[in-house]
Amino acid sequence: MIFVFIILIVCLLVAAAYFSAFETAISVASKAKLHQLAKNGSKRTVLAEKLKDQISYMLNTLLACNTAFNAGATALATHIFEDWFGSEGVFYATTVMTCLILVYAEVLPKLLAIKDSEKIVLKAVYIMNFTLTVCKPLARITVWISRGMLKVFGVNVSDSESGNVSVDELRGVIDLHRGPDQDSHQETSMLKSILDLRSVQVSEIMIHRKNVTMLNADDPIESIVDQMLDSPFSRLPLWQGTLDNIIGIVNVKMLVRQVRSPGKLKGVNIQEIANKPWFIPDSTDLLEQLQMFRARKEHFALVVDEYGAWLGIVTLEDILEEIVGEIDDEHDISVRGMRIQPDNSVVTDGTVTIRDLNREFDWDLPDEAAATIAGLLINTVRMIPDVGQVFMLYGFRFTVLKRQRNQITLIKIAKCDGFRGEE
Repeated sequence: MIFVFIILIVCLLVAAAYFSAFETAISVASKAKLHQLAKNGSKRTVLAEKLKDQISYMLNTLLACNTAFNAGATALATHIFEDWFGSEGVFYATTVMTCLILVYAEVLPKLLAIKDSEKIVLKAVYIMNFTLTVCKPLARITVWISRGMLKVFGVNVSDSESGNVSVDELRGVIDLHRGPDQDSHQETSMLKSILDLRSVQVSEIMIHRKNVTMLNADDPIESIVDQMLDSPFSRLPLWQGTLDNIIGIVNVKMLVRQVRSPGKLKGVNIQEIANKPWFIPDSTDLLEQLQMFRARKEHFALVVDEYGAWLGIVTLEDILEEIVGEIDDEHDISVRGMRIQPDNSVVTDGTVTIRDLNREFDWDLPDEAAATIAGLLINTVRMIPDVGQVFMLYGFRFTVLKRQRNQITLIKIAKCDGFRGEE
């Protein structure tokens, strides 16, 4: 009889170890990796993903089963040791079973599960799914009671929170996989930029109206054609009367089609070949704008503020450059507005965006209150600085090099090692 009890104890400890290993494996297993494996159509991976989505019920079931296995093994061991040592057998049984459960049913299987969590989950998924199906009513009750107790202490737990991967987690994963080479750094920057699309508004990346090349609808057609040919851009806004009255967008291809035949130039009406302007609010985020560009099959939009005033333009290329960095072709203007000096300082135009500087030099200048570097300086010091003034801000030394009326046009920025905060 004792031999039978020993066999039962071993079986219960093995079962406890098995469930303990799965408990750790299902907790540690990457939901993203399971989701990727599930795309291959394997029933095991699909089922494992479903169990991962029900993690609270799964862990509750595993804990209940583990407790029952360990308690049963301890009860049988106590009966054996009482036969051998009398009343002192309770102490011996408790000591021996605590060591066996701790080593063989808890620590050892959990270490194995951490090493190869996805593999263990896939191997045991059918047994655990059956166990969850049988025990789910009890699991629901205990989870409901547990959540009720947590709410008493002001903690709210829901299934939707447990299975979702947050943006911060994705950023952490991206940082962990950053390599030392330049290609890895560029890939990391691109992935982070994709995650930033929803948090960046078009007003932060748009080309300000002051820097936009435009066409006057009242100019002779010959002059308009010359302006289009001299411009490096394929689309230009068309205005009439005042610069605020944008009546269309001229596409150089459409214009070329109209004037390619001899004698056709005189009869061209620029307003008839111009596309209807598309106005968007400056609060639109980049992800939404990218989706709208795709849906409308357009590459060019005019940005307006809440009062309807025209602020500037944004193009599909501008958004793509936020992800992949600067895209230059043979017609682009090569000057980007920032120049590295021999002393490692940077001389930059005031209109250069903070995001471009942060991405180019791996800085961390704040871009919440202003889009351009001149805007950041003015917003922080609460004044329009004079030429030659120096400010220590955010760990950098800002020197105003050039000013035109009320606009800061040229700034020198030098990083101050060991300096923190702002003065």
